[in-house]
Parts: sequence; C-alpha cells; structure tokens
Amino acid sequence: MRWFYLIVIAVFVIVIVIFAVQNLEPVTMSFLQFSLRAPLALAAAIMYGLGALTGGSLYALLRHSMRASWE
Repeated sequence: MRWFYLIVIAVFVIVIVIFAVQNLEPVTMSFLQFSLRAPLALAAAIMYGLGALTGGSLYALLRHSMRASWE
C-alpha cells in the first residue's frame, strides 16, 4: 500500500509541475482596492494555500464550538 501512495503522490507532483510550467504568464487579480500581478501558477498556489488555511481554521472553530456546547 505504501507504493500505491508513493505513486499517487508522484503523479500529483508531476501534474503540479506541468501546470506551473504551462502557466507562467502573469495575470492580474483584484480584490477591493488591492491588486496582485503574478504568474497564474503562483496565484493559484497562493489561493489554494489561503483556502486550506481558512477552511481548516473554520473547521477547527466549528469543532471546538460543538464540543463546548455538549459540555
């Protein structure tokens, strides 16, 4: 089973590298008055990281509040 996980991770990394190499063109993203100009792959990685951070934080907050309400 360890080899299966290793293969899945390797395929995932290869797909990410291909995506990054093919999407080096700069794009402009705007939110309110802030603007970011960066390669599409970098912008997607930043948004993915922010989504994982906020999603994980929200999940932890909800789990904590549910535990507190049961006590």
